Amino acid sequence: MKARTILEAPSRLGLSSSGVEMLPKALLAARFAEKIGARRGGEVPPPPHDEKVDAATGVLNLAGIAAYTVTLADAIDALLARDEMPVVLGGDCSILLGCLLATRRRGRFGLLFLDGHADFFQPSAEPKGEVASMELAIAVGRHDTVLARPEDHSPLVEEEDVVAFGRRDEQDSEEFGSQRIEDSGIELINLARIRDIGIEAATSQALARLAGLEGFWLHLDADVLDAKIMPAVDYIVEGGLAWDELIHVLRQAFSTERVVGMNITILNPALDKDGSIAARFVDAVASGMKAD
Repeated sequence: MKARTILEAPSRLGLSSSGVEMLPKALLAARFAEKIGARRGGEVPPPPHDEKVDAATGVLNLAGIAAYTVTLADAIDALLARDEMPVVLGGDCSILLGCLLATRRRGRFGLLFLDGHADFFQPSAEPKGEVASMELAIAVGRHDTVLARPEDHSPLVEEEDVVAFGRRDEQDSEEFGSQRIEDSGIELINLARIRDIGIEAATSQALARLAGLEGFWLHLDADVLDAKIMPAVDYIVEGGLAWDELIHVLRQAFSTERVVGMNITILNPALDKDGSIAARFVDAVASGMKAD
């Protein structure tokens, strides 16, 4: 097993709200590093948050996210060069762009996208210009701003190399006019599909799609979990995975020995006053990272 190194990426640049930037400290206080056997690689500080939406593109913190994408990719790239596995603690989902830029520099890698939302909005439909609702669309090149072309790499990941797993925000996406992830080449295994075929078959389907690649990055948004057990997120959608289902997906993914790195996002410690949700989340993720 590759050595694991935690990078703290306490960015909220992709959101208009605050709180998620405290995620790294909350998970580390719950002994996440010790439980996954990782060393701490330090913090990658984000630029200041700008409350103004860019008038030309309709994107919040466009310049800041563009700069941070490269800065974060550089830090991840240094770990990959030492054959270490980066575990990046956000922050909001915009940090995924820096993670994927690092893998894109090195070749063709896939993405296992564990998220309750499709995050496939275009700027014209995102009410607040939040990149945390757009990052998957940006990553596959369905976005006409500089964010989709860092260092002239576009897309950061090919649509056919992505599995979106656990999505359940279809109604909200349609209501706000998001472009449809269903019309892309992404393998979509939404929550309804998981409930139809079961978590074991759904996980096998996801990993089979990623099997022919050099490896894959794993994106874990805490809101992929059922809102009843993970209420410490800003955008609640009813339903989601159970703890044991998340553990199963992670164990199977890590058992392939092809996960090159992962990021964790969106858990908001401000909504977890006693730290009990973060502690339970840490236990589940650490259990899942112990591959069978």
